[in-house]
Amino acid sequence: MQRKQFGLHDVVQMKKAHPCGTNAWKVIRMGMDIRIKCTGCDHSVMIPRLEFERKMKKVLIHAEGEPEA
Repeated sequence: MQRKQFGLHDVVQMKKAHPCGTNAWKVIRMGMDIRIKCTGCDHSVMIPRLEFERKMKKVLIHAEGEPEA
């Protein structure tokens, strides 16, 4: 299975919505763990990369200046 492509400062859609009502998150840190920030209420969460890739649905907005693969 091919790994999902995402980059720093991309806005991604997660499978489940956040309690504030939105399911769009901005990637603010990448590494073995991914830190994402809710675009609705600015709450941030750090989760392991494999769990993030499993729960991510798709990239909504690619960051400016990032080359597409």
